[in-house]
Amino acid sequence: MKFLGNVLATIIGIFVFFMLFFFGILLIGAAFGGESEVVTVKSNSVIELNLDRIQNDYAGKYKDPWVTIFSDNKKIGLTDIINSIEKAKTDTDIKGISILNDNSSLGMAQSKALRDALESFKKSGKFVMAYANSYSQKEYYLNSVANTIYINPVGDMDFKGLSAEIMFFKDFQEKSGLKMEVIRHGKYKSAVEPFLENKMSDANREQTTALLNSVWSSVVSDISKSRNISVTKLNEIANGLLARTPEMAKAEKLVDIIAYEDVYHSAIKKALKVAENEDYNKVNITDYAQKIATTAQSFDSKDEIAIIYAQGEIMSGEGDVNVIGEGSMRRSLQQARKNKNVKAIVLRIDSPGGSALTSDLIWREIELTKKVKPIVVSMGNYAASGGYYIACNANTIFAEANTITGSIGVFGVLPNFTALATKIGINTEQVKTHENAANYSPFVPIDENFKAVTLEGVEHIYKTFVTHVAEGRKMTFGQVDAIAQGRVWTGSEALKIGLVDKIGGLNDAIAKAASLAKITKYSTQNYPEYQKNLDDLLANLPFATSKATFIKEEIGEENYRILQEIKRLQTRSGVQAIMPFGININ
Repeated sequence: MKFLGNVLATIIGIFVFFMLFFFGILLIGAAFGGESEVVTVKSNSVIELNLDRIQNDYAGKYKDPWVTIFSDNKKIGLTDIINSIEKAKTDTDIKGISILNDNSSLGMAQSKALRDALESFKKSGKFVMAYANSYSQKEYYLNSVANTIYINPVGDMDFKGLSAEIMFFKDFQEKSGLKMEVIRHGKYKSAVEPFLENKMSDANREQTTALLNSVWSSVVSDISKSRNISVTKLNEIANGLLARTPEMAKAEKLVDIIAYEDVYHSAIKKALKVAENEDYNKVNITDYAQKIATTAQSFDSKDEIAIIYAQGEIMSGEGDVNVIGEGSMRRSLQQARKNKNVKAIVLRIDSPGGSALTSDLIWREIELTKKVKPIVVSMGNYAASGGYYIACNANTIFAEANTITGSIGVFGVLPNFTALATKIGINTEQVKTHENAANYSPFVPIDENFKAVTLEGVEHIYKTFVTHVAEGRKMTFGQVDAIAQGRVWTGSEALKIGLVDKIGGLNDAIAKAASLAKITKYSTQNYPEYQKNLDDLLANLPFATSKATFIKEEIGEENYRILQEIKRLQTRSGVQAIMPFGININ
């Protein structure tokens, strides 16, 4: 037995040794090989606009250098992409931009910001060309900015307008015994409507229709200008599916040339005056953006504008590039407030909302900071519910026309399994010393007293939310309440009712911040710097992150999104100030 024990100990020792050796090699390689190669841009080059790895405005930075080492050092945010396109306008080595089979996960407001950057690039006299085997509506919206649009001869185009589909679970709850107890304020808070009804309410249909029409109006307005096709005609094309084939799309002037990809590349060679039998010089947009971001720049002034990125659902904790956490947000605001070089702050928000408590804590930090330095908000795809909560007290609020905002309302959802438990023979009894001593249990019918107290909390948070908005927007409580009730608005609609001040992008917000701070020469500094521990570091290792990739490949992108949504629902606690539904436009 002792012999076997010694053998086992030896095997374990050897295993541990090799594991330590393996990780040691990784650490050394990361430490000495972490610096990315300097990208050399050759003369007469074209930028390839590949966006498949771009998701957030801000790619993030980390306080712990080990986390930085194990993170993707080529990770680039959309803001970096847009800044690099701006630099490319005056880069003599760059002659044009090629949008090739673009497939991105950008939202509509992000696509709008990128589209505007490409439009500005075109005005410098350089070309933008686009090719795709097929175009979704979102892809076509971005690609339609190009001087020349190509499509594969056997490809297709999706141009048919927007729609929304919502599932209702009232009957399912009654049949299964799985019930969701809903406590809410706001007649438009349709996040909980599927648990209460079997069909869409008039209020929900009203807001959803208005929302889709407003987003579509913004989309076709931009396409109309780029393609010189009237909005009326574009709506006719969408309504009749008149661009569903390459030939039909060309006949309606949505595309210019039907050809295979080799013909597209030959056209670029011709524009660059490169021989047909030679390759032309290309540089990937992420490489080019990395080069621009890491190139040292000299500034005539020490003045800075802090850009604080608030991305994702609002939750307690530190947060990261996909979650707005109390820790990183409050720390960033405090750092910017205390930094004498920072003269103004731009808060870039892309969030459907989340925890009401965390939203209020961030709101308070903004309120304290605003007394010291001006704060300008720039809204991305979303700044709704809790996302609007943390925006409402800024000095000035910018939104894109197709930003989703508003949703001023709160709710709570409590799962209850009493009926299901009874069906399968489970009975739950409670013993308590006081009337309200027991916490909520999903296995006993909801106590009406508990429900009343919870509703009181929801009403209190709603009142606080509306009061903050009224004070920040210089409106009365009644004026805000009339446009609140959980209703969702687009940026263009929000401008009309006073929830935002101007339509514009991040650069417009930065310019306004500089104006409020009365500075003309300045640099920008990005926040937050996330504080991660060893567990977070290990989660970034390739074998740890591959699980998500594996699941996504096995069950598909759509099903993976549903799985992620279920996970988010499980992590939510407390009263929520969050978007009533998710919107994904293809």
